[in-house]
Amino acid sequence: MIALPDILSLLSGGLVGLSLALIGGGGSILATPALLYVVGVADAHAAIGTSAIAVSANAFANLVNHARRGNVHWPAASIFAVSGVAGAALGAGVGKATDAHILLPLFAVLMIVVGVLMLRPRVSTAHADVEINRRTVTRLVGIGAAVGFVSGFFGIGGGFLIVPGLIAAAGLGMMQAIGSSLLSVGAQGATTAISYAADGLVDWRIAGLFIAGGLVGGVFGAMLGARLARERGALQKVFAAVVFATAAYMLWRSFTD
Repeated sequence: MIALPDILSLLSGGLVGLSLALIGGGGSILATPALLYVVGVADAHAAIGTSAIAVSANAFANLVNHARRGNVHWPAASIFAVSGVAGAALGAGVGKATDAHILLPLFAVLMIVVGVLMLRPRVSTAHADVEINRRTVTRLVGIGAAVGFVSGFFGIGGGFLIVPGLIAAAGLGMMQAIGSSLLSVGAQGATTAISYAADGLVDWRIAGLFIAGGLVGGVFGAMLGARLARERGALQKVFAAVVFATAAYMLWRSFTD
């Protein structure tokens, strides 16, 4: 007999996968709150470690699709990812040492920032030819490490920061930045997950169910995405509202528990 937490894990993963496919970067920000308040993972650090695995798996799966379409600038993506992994390792260590009563309110504030960024129109300042020179490498390493630290600290993918970071550092076009960002999202998520797993802060069963649900949700999201392409702006507004409401709930729980 399937237990209720298993069903909730599948459904939560499915909703996160659906949102990722429909609105792109930022969708995984709901993974940790879903594990905490829907699935019922009691420990905040375990929820972060478990969600990091789901985020990483989803990112690598989507990276394959973008790579096939030529949307990945491998030199820029690789430099950003390597520096991001170093930042994520440090961020995960700091995150594990941070009390949950401090970590969760900070996570809620981050969610508000994500919601605001999702409401802003995306602007691409792509260069005709992306040149990987010393200046570009310096920018990629610096921004990648900073974003990686945030990703590791909160156990998130960080795509909403990586995409503009790649555009600013290397002048990638929007689609190339989105495709290239997935390498960093996957690598940083895996780094965070390994760090948390080393301390026993990963529920592997829930992670597997969450990933399975996310893959199914992603398939349906891809199907709906083609039909709802013109409404993507409206979908982002609705999702941002959900993010704001979830952040408010997290803040309320943080200060009333």
